[in-house]
Amino acid sequence: MVSAARESTSGRSLTIDVPGWTGNLAGQHTDLRLTAPDGYQAVRSYSIASAGPGERIQLAVDEVPDGEVSPYLVEDVMVGDQLELRGPLGGWFVWRPDDIGPVQLIGGGSGIVPLIAMTRARAAAKSATPFRLLYSVRTPEDAFFRAELEAPAPGLDVTWLYTRRTPDDWPRPAARISPADLAANTIAADNNPMVFVCGPTGFVEAVADALVNLGHPPARVKTERFGGA
Repeated sequence: MVSAARESTSGRSLTIDVPGWTGNLAGQHTDLRLTAPDGYQAVRSYSIASAGPGERIQLAVDEVPDGEVSPYLVEDVMVGDQLELRGPLGGWFVWRPDDIGPVQLIGGGSGIVPLIAMTRARAAAKSATPFRLLYSVRTPEDAFFRAELEAPAPGLDVTWLYTRRTPDDWPRPAARISPADLAANTIAADNNPMVFVCGPTGFVEAVADALVNLGHPPARVKTERFGGA
């Protein structure tokens, strides 16, 4: 690992050199394996926050207090430590610069990680494809990549939702994401966007169901969910 940075109250990003890495598409993930001194191994999948060619990748991990892997990655791993990775993996939840049509991204918490890779890939390709991001977090301190999202690239529209505590004088009270939020803050189904939804299982299921009820074809709503790690 070559660098690490605190991203949120419970999250950290890790930049890793991976010799032989062939590059990855925006939205792909990697399997990370840790091996204990007694030989016990734990493997977890993590979305990749970076995209494109090269042998350096970025991950971002949110700590699960009773997890086997995430506490180590957030609190203990140090620059210079070696990590075992396999990938890139996945071909469904990906965005390519030559994809046609507007893109709606919806993230919950650390579910922003593969979505930030998509916004970065769009910027690197100088794509004019309209992107809109709806990002739901518990509090302002729980947001990943806040500085980057507060100064978005041209053509990327970002909307923030807070579920537990908002910034001062925020117009919307803290509440879980609702169908009304989706109707007001996402690209309408009539425009046939490709939609990517990533976050905890309950969040993803609720958002996907609401999008279909709003008229989005199920095949145009791609989902990625995660649990404890």
